[in-house]
Amino acid sequence: MSNLRQRFYIENCPVRGEVVQLTDTLHTILKQRDYPQAVEVLLGEMLSATALLASTLKIKGNISLQIQAQGSFKWAMAECNHLGQLRALADFEEDARFGQASDSSTLFSTLQQPILFINIDPEFGERYQGIIALDQPTLAGCLMQYYALSAQIPTHIALASDAQAAGGLLIQLLPRTEEEKEHIDEDLWPRLIMLTNTLKADELKQLDAQEILYRLYNEEDVRLPEVEQLEFSCTCSQQKCENALIHIGEDAVKDTLSAQNPIEMDCQFCNAKYTFNAEEALALFGRHLS
Repeated sequence: MSNLRQRFYIENCPVRGEVVQLTDTLHTILKQRDYPQAVEVLLGEMLSATALLASTLKIKGNISLQIQAQGSFKWAMAECNHLGQLRALADFEEDARFGQASDSSTLFSTLQQPILFINIDPEFGERYQGIIALDQPTLAGCLMQYYALSAQIPTHIALASDAQAAGGLLIQLLPRTEEEKEHIDEDLWPRLIMLTNTLKADELKQLDAQEILYRLYNEEDVRLPEVEQLEFSCTCSQQKCENALIHIGEDAVKDTLSAQNPIEMDCQFCNAKYTFNAEEALALFGRHLS
């Protein structure tokens, strides 16, 4: 079982990259709901993509991808923080078109008025949200278009997923000074894209990260920092549930208790359950049962 992110550099070149591979973390997330195959594939690609994008940030916090649409597919989101902790969820109605799928293009072809949000939520500082039109056939294509048009950083992304494993690879050409441009092989970036495009989906899901990099870039001087571990983690907690009850107000909590006592709150990400009887819920507002 592998749940890892392998960063790599090409020596003396303004190129960086990441390889992400997910197995049991993917299984843990997918088993929370009975997802059809096309939704499983999309969530696997989104998880891989968020882990890749999180690695490009130099902040503590979360990055998430969220797709919203009309029709039988409602929304999906995947999130990764700076610790490599992942979670994901989707909401949909039954649709025969969500059957067999090899990549995100199957589900993308069914979406109505889709929008992709990239949310960056740092522990300190302002929240950022980018909005992307889903007008490319695949998730990887949409993300590459975002980097080309908005971030203006040449970026190439490969994603692959099924119910058993998910994987992703990202390479970026970093900004260069005028002096650096004079000493860089101009054929480097086109060559790397050509090599990356030879990577098959099954290889990305099944081969060891170092084997993938060797097969693709063995003629380049690739450097590999220490591998990072990824894992499933949910951010739900008793405290957050208490804050949610406080937020809706005492009157609303009393109305809820009259219909449902105790109040039960379920986390959709991990299926954890939090229960508040009348005494516990009213105590949040300084009230006590007589």
